[in-house]
Amino acid sequence: MFHIEGVGLSWWNSLVSKSTERIATQLFGETCDQQAFLDALKSARRYPRALLWLSAESQSLQPFPSLEPLSWQPSFVDRTDAQGSLGAHELHENGAYYLLDMSSVFAASILGAIETPPRTILDLCASPGGKGIFSWVQFQPEVLVCNEVIGKRHRALISNLKRCCIHPSYVTQIDSAKFVEQTPNTFDLVVVDAPCSGQSLLVKGKNHPGGFHSATITMNAKRQKRILANAAACTGPGGFLAYMTCTFSKKENEGVIEWFLKRFPDFEGIGYDTLKDFRSTLSDIPCYRLFPQSGLGAGAFTCLLRKKGVRNELPQEVPQLAYSWQSLS
Repeated sequence: MFHIEGVGLSWWNSLVSKSTERIATQLFGETCDQQAFLDALKSARRYPRALLWLSAESQSLQPFPSLEPLSWQPSFVDRTDAQGSLGAHELHENGAYYLLDMSSVFAASILGAIETPPRTILDLCASPGGKGIFSWVQFQPEVLVCNEVIGKRHRALISNLKRCCIHPSYVTQIDSAKFVEQTPNTFDLVVVDAPCSGQSLLVKGKNHPGGFHSATITMNAKRQKRILANAAACTGPGGFLAYMTCTFSKKENEGVIEWFLKRFPDFEGIGYDTLKDFRSTLSDIPCYRLFPQSGLGAGAFTCLLRKKGVRNELPQEVPQLAYSWQSLS
């Protein structure tokens, strides 16, 4: 489809343009803001990258020039605009740091609103591992369970967790509904970095115009609701549920959260003052967005939810599944 010549290609470009313009008008009330967003989509740029350090000792060996930390940037993350392949450095190969884009750091920074460190964490859509590794560094949980259903992505997840020596950790490859059956009301924190239409990929220069099609957005929103509902069932009383995407459409972001809180009134949205300048204007629920025109990253959405009730402070055993999982301890 992308190689159609002449009229066909012109028609396709026109369709993509209308789709992005529709998203822009949904997101912004001011014409100047709409145009800034559209310009950012059309002009792919290179953003600074993030080094997520696995220990303070490793971070002291930082071989790359660091940029000034942002207000929401965790202390264990460095931001750099160094050229070249940061993944080829021996510190990376030895598991001293994990590479992220700053949009991912922004999304995960919502976890800073959690005051009592979670002891058990489930990363439900985990590959390639960034959010799980981020939560492990921040909280040092007693156990981290990372799940990925897609085979190729599952293998990448295992590789990254092993390289970074994340333990005790477990890797599963099962549908989220299986966790509802086996580990209901179990985890102190469930992270859902949801599969989405990936509209921010366009900002990164990748050919992804289909992400703005209404059918793609609707399909993803339905899947996100199903996963989030399963995640809710796995969250223990007093526990937290973090929802994140790398897309812009309201239907996949605020729309999903508003649907969720109507269906699950035992949850509540948690505000995070550190991200107050990024609070979404599209909902009364505390949600936060990073847009590409900020110059900080390609884009992200994040929201933290808390399940009402009191967390069980008694010692917990490692959650057990009847389905196959792999210990990386």
